[in-house]
Parts: sequence; structure tokens; C-alpha cells
Amino acid sequence: MTNPPTQHHFNHLLITGGCGFIGTNFIRHLINHTDIPHITNLDALTYAGNRQNLVDLESNPRYTFVHGNINDRPLVNKLIASADAIVHMAAESHVDRSIIDASPFTQTNILGTQTLLDALRETDPKNNKRFLYISTDEVYGHLPLNQPELKFSESSPLLPRSPYAATKAAADLLVQAHHHTYKANTLITRCSNNFGPYQYPEKIIPLFVHNALQNKPLPLYGDGLNIRDWIYVDNHITALLAVLQYAPSGEIYNIGSNCEIANIDLTQQILYILNKPNTLIEYVEDRPGHDLRYAVDVTKIKQQLGWHPHESTFNKDLEFTVNWYLKI
Repeated sequence: MTNPPTQHHFNHLLITGGCGFIGTNFIRHLINHTDIPHITNLDALTYAGNRQNLVDLESNPRYTFVHGNINDRPLVNKLIASADAIVHMAAESHVDRSIIDASPFTQTNILGTQTLLDALRETDPKNNKRFLYISTDEVYGHLPLNQPELKFSESSPLLPRSPYAATKAAADLLVQAHHHTYKANTLITRCSNNFGPYQYPEKIIPLFVHNALQNKPLPLYGDGLNIRDWIYVDNHITALLAVLQYAPSGEIYNIGSNCEIANIDLTQQILYILNKPNTLIEYVEDRPGHDLRYAVDVTKIKQQLGWHPHESTFNKDLEFTVNWYLKI
């Protein structure tokens, strides 16, 4: 990295969706590893948001929890007016649920993001506040399994293939439009699959750990050969902070750790850690429109911002994660 941009300092961060998986880990990192004086967490506490994840921080004078919805315009205006940066994580995020009913995804992911952007325009006419939108690599669509050299770059077209990904892509484009039209001080990150503590048990790793412990079948879609690029949540968080503090306004960054693993291999690894037999694997009918492979090129964030994932291996991080779920 040469001549990094000037570092931005913050007195008050507003986090949306902070009681979810990534939000919980992000807020804990902010409290434990930064000196930011005020951190406000706005969360609607839908099924995947758990206030108990952060209840031990509620006596900390640096942390404030606000129970509310990002579509509540008066509340959002009030909170954004007092913050100098917004990290927008709140989202409906489970692909399977979006296939059954996309309405909540449209309401939260698209309209909720628009509500936040409208509030930003109203409360920040000089565009001083940073607005970091947490998107996803799923907005790019998918890649073939037999061409491992192919990866998505930040300039790859957005070709979402699930209702979830489509709503995230729509919000992604709204954020970009607000930067170009209104000069809003926006940033976007598109990260690969996260894993770690506090993840809601509908996602593959905590679900499979939970099922294996009860000797229940592990439902694996299709032939299990779909590939995902996995990143430990702490690595994602350090990347988000690098973007928030150093990135020029309007930039987009991919985040990943170049750790591509087929779902069948991930499943077998979980069973190995738990000392459970592979006979628990149950192949089930494939998800409609199931993306084959995700892989992102992270050259830009490494070169421009100097970010790198920590040196621990996927195996160690997965074992730590599985053991964390054993303790709760």
C-alpha cells in the first residue's frame, strides 16, 4: 500500500441490524478494540436478531441499544442526525426464506435502505457523514465450477439469481445512485460467506452443528458440490473498519479470504470435528436456482487499503466456531 487516504475518526457510529450475526461481532470488536466514544445499535429484533447477544454491553456507557425499524423515518432521522457515520447491516438474508416469500426482503432490504438514504440527505446536506452499506457477493450471481481462475471483481456486472440477492443488488444500486446524484459520502462492501460465533442456526454451519449433536440428518442440497468462499467473521470486521476509516467516498470493495470449499467438504469437516459419522449426511432436493460457485477478487482492498485477513487457517477458525456452538 502506498500513500493511504487520510484516516477518518468517529465520535458516534450508528449500526443498523447490530443484534444479528455480523453486527454482534462488529459491535463487540468496536467496544473491545477501538476508542470510538458512542456506538448506537438500531435493531428491529426480528427472528434472527437477538438482543441477548449484546445484553452484557448495555451497562457500557459507550453502547446504546435502540429497538426500532429502519423504515421508521422519524426515528431514523433522529438517530442519523446525531451520528457521524452509519454502518448499514440490517437485512433479511436467508435465501431459502426469500424463495418462499420475497416481500419482507423487499420491505427491509430495498425500502429500508431507501429510508436511511432519504434520512441521510435530510440530516446531512453537506455530505459529511459516512454511509457504509454492507452488500454481498451474491449480487454478482454465480461462477462455473470448472473454471477456478474466474473471480468476481468490483466491476463485474450485477446478475443476482435469488430474490434475496436481487433485493441486496437493488439496495446496492440505490446507494451508488445517491453517491452519484447527491454526492452522498457512501461506501459499499461485498463480502463472501461469513462464519463464526452468534450466527442464527438456519445457516449451514450452526444448523449442521446443531443437527449433528442431536444425531439428526444434515440436509445437504443437491450433490453437495456447490462452492462457497468462506471468511471468518473477524476478518470481515477488520476489512469493514479499513473501508470505513480509509476508503475514498463512493468506492466499492470485495471482501473475502480466498478459501473456496465445496459444501460436501465443509459438511464432512464439521462432522469430523464433532466425531460424528458421515452417514448423518442426507442429500435433499436442490434449492431452486442454487448458485454454483462464489469467488471474489480482493486485490483492490489489499492494494488500496492494505487490508489482509489474519493468518489463522480455515480449519482452526472452523474448529473454534464449532466449539463455540458447543458451549451455548
